[in-house]
Amino acid sequence: MSETPKVDTHHKALQINLDPKIFGTFAEIGAGQEVARWFLQVGGASGTVAKTISAYDMTFSDAIYGKGSRYVSRDRLISMLDHEYALLLERLDSRCGADTRFFVFADTVAARNFAGTNECHGWLGVRFQSTPRGQPSNILVHVNMMDASNLHQQQAIGVLGVNLVHTAFFASHSVEAILSALVSELSLERIEIDVMELSGVDFGNAEPRTIGVALVRGGYGNAVHLTADLQLTQPSESLRKRPIVVERGIFRHPEPIHQRILEAALRRLGGEVGSAGREPLGLFEMSTDPLGGTVEPAAPPIMERLEALSGLGRPVLLTRYSRNYQLSGYLRRYTTQPLRFIAGVSTLVPLMQAANYGELMGGLLESLGRLLAENVRVYVYPMPVEAMRASLAALPPGSPAVEFPTVGLVTAESLRFPPPLDHLYRYLLESGWLESLPLE
Repeated sequence: MSETPKVDTHHKALQINLDPKIFGTFAEIGAGQEVARWFLQVGGASGTVAKTISAYDMTFSDAIYGKGSRYVSRDRLISMLDHEYALLLERLDSRCGADTRFFVFADTVAARNFAGTNECHGWLGVRFQSTPRGQPSNILVHVNMMDASNLHQQQAIGVLGVNLVHTAFFASHSVEAILSALVSELSLERIEIDVMELSGVDFGNAEPRTIGVALVRGGYGNAVHLTADLQLTQPSESLRKRPIVVERGIFRHPEPIHQRILEAALRRLGGEVGSAGREPLGLFEMSTDPLGGTVEPAAPPIMERLEALSGLGRPVLLTRYSRNYQLSGYLRRYTTQPLRFIAGVSTLVPLMQAANYGELMGGLLESLGRLLAENVRVYVYPMPVEAMRASLAALPPGSPAVEFPTVGLVTAESLRFPPPLDHLYRYLLESGWLESLPLE
């Protein structure tokens, strides 16, 4: 009995090429013409490829797609899709539109430069007809390329682009099915997706919040950035070169106190950077993999919490990061400006617990070094004794047996760890790595 051939990138491109009812254009800027190359080399390309184009030079690109301030952007991708799709219909619809499903694939990508100093990312999209002369639908994605070399990044874009075109015509149009198909033969170590947009007749009202949760919970991206009205956006649009204050939490019941705490922290950081610096950005962060014995929340509760957080009027990062140092490293991709974490005093207990960092050779000390490097500080707000006791009771067995006052508020200064851990904790306090944040 013969084995069913593996549906790899080669076979996907060939399947499309051999379908006489699929025909379209490939327009690519940056990182070579890696997607078109697959369709041209597997055979039968004349049955699929109407045109390939690569407008590398800015003057040529502007002449074709209009001037833009940035060439690796959603706006440039949309301009490419609009222009090429209109041209495709204008030239071919009367001849073969009655029995052909047209598509345009486009990408605009910044792969690793020679010096290795640039942000390696790109926008890719496909506009396609599910039926001849039907209204088109769109799948757009923003990706970060994680490979260390330009060549491997180009190769990853080629695979992703073939997956994207194949997904449009052959995959189920559920969010989960699309994401699974997009990353076939890839991994999070190579391609990280942080935005996906679905629009048109095939997708109805695909909610950005639902897509964002699927991206993170499914392991297709490490983090997604949602605006205050829960729209997915490219993280660098907001985070780049900004001083940032992050309030981490599970946010089972977001309340105005969370906003008060964030505003107090923003005032503190604003005073540090002064009028000459950029206005600090304040955001909430919620992990799908929280630390401290908390069970990973399912998708519906996460979406409910995001909805509640949106009422506080601040953007939200939804991440896969259980450790603070992981989030610190992620944010440092985009900014070297001051970075401040907000923590309730009870969260200092798992922060200082060595058992939480078994994945690091340097354990607790390495985790603190990664977290607090490069102008990072932790603002610690006080908690009533009753709330402190409730928070500690929820921690897993083996957490440090801390001491604190029996009445009133527990502050960073009044919290005591068992020695010798308390010596390290006092050093962090007295050196300013941990700062008390009084609530006004």
